[in-house]
Amino acid sequence: MERQRAVLLLILIPSVALADSGMAYIAAALAVGLSSIAAGIAVGLVGSAAMGTIGEKPELSGRALIFIGLAEGIAIYGLIIAILILGKV
Repeated sequence: MERQRAVLLLILIPSVALADSGMAYIAAALAVGLSSIAAGIAVGLVGSAAMGTIGEKPELSGRALIFIGLAEGIAIYGLIIAILILGKV
C-alpha cells in the first residue's frame, strides 16, 4: 500500500513527492482547506439555528453571534496549525 501511494505521488506530482518539504506544504494546505470547509459547515448549521432562535426570542441575538464566532474559530485553528507546520520547514 505504501509503495503504491509513493508511485502514485511520483506520477501525479513528481517535484512535490521527491522533496521532504513538499509533504509539509501538502499538510499545511490540507489543514487550512479542511478546517475552512468544516468552519463553513459549522457556521451554516449554527447560523441557521441562530436565525431561528432570534426569530422567536430577539433578546438572545448576542448569544447567537457568540456561537457563530466560535464556529468560525475552527478555520483559525487550521490556519494556526498550518503556520506551525510551515515554521518547521
